[in-house]
Amino acid sequence: MRVVVAVLVLLGLGAAVAWQVGDALGLEVRPADVPVERPVAAPPRPLAPPPEFTSIGVPDEPRLRLAATAVADALVARGRPRPVVGDTGGLGVRTEPGLPDEGYRVDPGPVVVGSTPGGIAAGLYDIADRVRTGTEVVADGRVVAPRLGLRLTDLGAVGLPDDPGAFARGDDYSLNSDVVGSAVLPGAPYVDLAAVDGIARQFRALVHHALADGYNAVVVPGFLEYVTFDGLGVHPAGDPHPARARAMVDAFGPVWRYAHEMGMKVYLSTDMLALSPPLRAFLEREAGGLRTEDDRLWRVYRAGLSELFGRLPHVDGMMIRIGEGGAAYRFPGWDYSSEIAVTTPGAVRAMLRAFLATAAEHDREIVFRTWSVGIGAVGDLHTSRDAYEQVLGGVDDDRLVVSTKYALGDFYSHLPLNDTLLVGRHRRIVEFQSRREFEGFGALPNDLGGLHRHALRAFLANPRVEGVWTWRQGGGPLTAGPRTLDLRTGFWQLYDLNSYVTGRLARDPDLDPARLTADWVRRTFSSDPDVVHAVCRALALSREAITTGLYVGPYARHRVRALGLDPPPMMWIFEWDIPTGDSATLGTVYAVGRDRVDEAVAEGAAAIGTARRMRDLVGATDPAGWRDPVLRGWFVAALDHQVDLFGVLAAYRAAALRHVQWLDTGDPGARDAARAAAAEYAVRRAEHLRAYGGDLALPAYNLAAADLGLARAARDEPMAWAARGVLLGLLLAFALGRRRPWARALTRPWRRVEPTGADRVLVWVVPAVAVVLGRAVLTWFAAPAHLAPALGAWLLFALVLRLTTGRERRARLAAAVGAVALLRSVLLLGVLAVRGPGYYWFAFWTEPVARAVYVTAASAAFLGVLAVAYAVLREGVGRRGALGRVLLAAGTPLAAVSGLVAVVGLERALTTWNDQLVLLPWGLSRILGITVHLGIPTALPTVALLVGGGAVVLGAALTLLTRPAGAPRPG
Repeated sequence: MRVVVAVLVLLGLGAAVAWQVGDALGLEVRPADVPVERPVAAPPRPLAPPPEFTSIGVPDEPRLRLAATAVADALVARGRPRPVVGDTGGLGVRTEPGLPDEGYRVDPGPVVVGSTPGGIAAGLYDIADRVRTGTEVVADGRVVAPRLGLRLTDLGAVGLPDDPGAFARGDDYSLNSDVVGSAVLPGAPYVDLAAVDGIARQFRALVHHALADGYNAVVVPGFLEYVTFDGLGVHPAGDPHPARARAMVDAFGPVWRYAHEMGMKVYLSTDMLALSPPLRAFLEREAGGLRTEDDRLWRVYRAGLSELFGRLPHVDGMMIRIGEGGAAYRFPGWDYSSEIAVTTPGAVRAMLRAFLATAAEHDREIVFRTWSVGIGAVGDLHTSRDAYEQVLGGVDDDRLVVSTKYALGDFYSHLPLNDTLLVGRHRRIVEFQSRREFEGFGALPNDLGGLHRHALRAFLANPRVEGVWTWRQGGGPLTAGPRTLDLRTGFWQLYDLNSYVTGRLARDPDLDPARLTADWVRRTFSSDPDVVHAVCRALALSREAITTGLYVGPYARHRVRALGLDPPPMMWIFEWDIPTGDSATLGTVYAVGRDRVDEAVAEGAAAIGTARRMRDLVGATDPAGWRDPVLRGWFVAALDHQVDLFGVLAAYRAAALRHVQWLDTGDPGARDAARAAAAEYAVRRAEHLRAYGGDLALPAYNLAAADLGLARAARDEPMAWAARGVLLGLLLAFALGRRRPWARALTRPWRRVEPTGADRVLVWVVPAVAVVLGRAVLTWFAAPAHLAPALGAWLLFALVLRLTTGRERRARLAAAVGAVALLRSVLLLGVLAVRGPGYYWFAFWTEPVARAVYVTAASAAFLGVLAVAYAVLREGVGRRGALGRVLLAAGTPLAAVSGLVAVVGLERALTTWNDQLVLLPWGLSRILGITVHLGIPTALPTVALLVGGGAVVLGAALTLLTRPAGAPRPG
């Protein structure tokens, strides 16, 4: 009866563990309300002849002269002589009150009429665009004004390093976006002025291009590097940070001021918390540490922001992000850094109150980005209306602008529109990305005009939506993708399309995106109607190609929640250029669409066909019809690359999904299809790497994780047979030795059996063999990072028990512990015998009932090892002595393994472990890190070491203070 009670208690504890595991993994799936895209090519139309302006008359004001020069450049591009820009001309301007700030009209003359320089400049830029795109310039007196008044752009590629060696390596997934790095010197004078001049030239080109596209504001990374904190005592005497900050203001202040002079607003941007070593030390000393709900901390940052606004009067505001930060964002060689520390609603409100107060003092604005990561109200701020209200509901200030990505997630396709943009009382702007980082980094044609128009028109239901922020180049790692730098290097024109169309739509969301695409083609590639129409037809197919070739549709069209997070719809490529091979992702992708595997596989093949049609359309155009035949060559090369890439991905998708289908169903047809697809993948992979492995403009995808996944998949069936063989061996051994004491001891641990002779060896050898082989099979015989600590822990546990137990009880203890360990190993081997480790992990990730049963039994057996050890020891040394020895035996391996992990580093240890077991996306550790992505405390090994060490100390004390049963009392 006592045995039955003990078993029930152990099963109850195991069930509690299973419930916690199930709650943590908790897979939730529901259909996603994804915008329907039906892009079409605009019909051909004749080009309007360019107007015959011989002169353009504008006041001698820099921004108007720049806009007039844009008109002159457009006329030259259309073959007209360059008009003279002066005080008077055939195209004139006039100031007249009563029009909107950026509104204008074109009266007969023609004359551009506006109430402000901004309005007149907007009219001139629109005329320049009409000239370039072959659209008639009509002087009809109609007032034109932008629908959205705030139209921000990022810096494009200004200041970004163009290092061919780094692009060739392609393995740097850091996310640093500093644009001043090339000008930073380690010591006085701190700034390389020649490098600053180069950055300034790039910035001026960006300003000119952005103004012509309709943007009126620019976002520049930077904050702490411009701040001295003079008078606060942040920096000790002799600290170089204040001198460096003053040098940065002197050098870069005039650079950024140029945008202001040309009529653009300038916003600096920073992550919070922004830190430097002396600032961190000061906050620890004076503000009680990084307590982000404490006003003392924010008083320090308020002082810094106030100083910044005073030193850079042309800066119109500060943009703040709280959802990303850490080592991946740090500029090498600089000690400025950031941390994700503003993680509670109270902290967000405290920060915004402080910064908004400073903004009010200086007549500036604060732009707060809702992009956030993690679990809880702040972690869901970007995607949850309730979280938005909880965090920002009490913050009412018209100097606050809230910026949010248009999609309910990151910049992926197959996502619903972000409905948090429809709520709240705050001023809102919508974020778009031109160079879609997750869809080829802009190396694949990807016309987003229709999607962006649909989103803008939906969000305008909220009258507080007043602007956009277009990322021309920003987002994702720089050198892990193609060597394309906006306005500078490579075929950047492919994603310039989206910057152009989004800028035009922000001024007028009712424009036809197909016509805008055609306008862009005319201004960028050709005025030949046949070329324009062919390219437009290819671009109209681009979304179909992207959304099928890079996504597994049956999965992507659902919203999935797991581990308390929202996995992206492209999860099988995680992230950017890394097709993943891990069991968690591939099992989940399959499970969500398990009844539509044929459709998922067919999508991959269809995407190849779509890409080929695009290539054929562009390839059939006459090179003579292109303004620059080099651009035609780049376009065709990009489409060749897309066809090849989609072939690799289609083969891999088929191999991965069919293999998981076999794991799930055991269908031999699925197994054979998986093998055939894996063979095709091997061929296509080799061709892909041979063709693009050294191509900086069109680099090969990183296939390391996919290769790992398929290598493990190939071993699943052999491992299943290995598990069956071990089980058969155990069965034969027990059948042959069923009357021997060792067999009776291992099969009836609740009975008193005293093995002797060879049986004393077999009671631990047989379980040890089962434990070792079970773990080896689980790891495909390919994961020493798992085997070594797991088997080492078992060895230490057994060794400590042996050393602290009298000789007369060692065999009995070995039999009891071995019996339960054997039971647990048989349970493991039984699951592995189905279809190998792949099946084990597939069921663990996706089958909640099977997982609950297994985790309950396995956890009960694990705890049972401790329980039977205690029960046997209690007979000889009493309760206290038994408890001491069990604590000592259990604490020793815990302390040893956690100590090793602490020395190696948790992130490094998890990376090695995951690389060998292929359980989680390989890219996790290459990007932000497994600990950051999953919110694993980095102090965990230290805590485990302390727990294990505490158990060792307590266990040793109890062991030394007890005596064996029957021993005489002292004295």
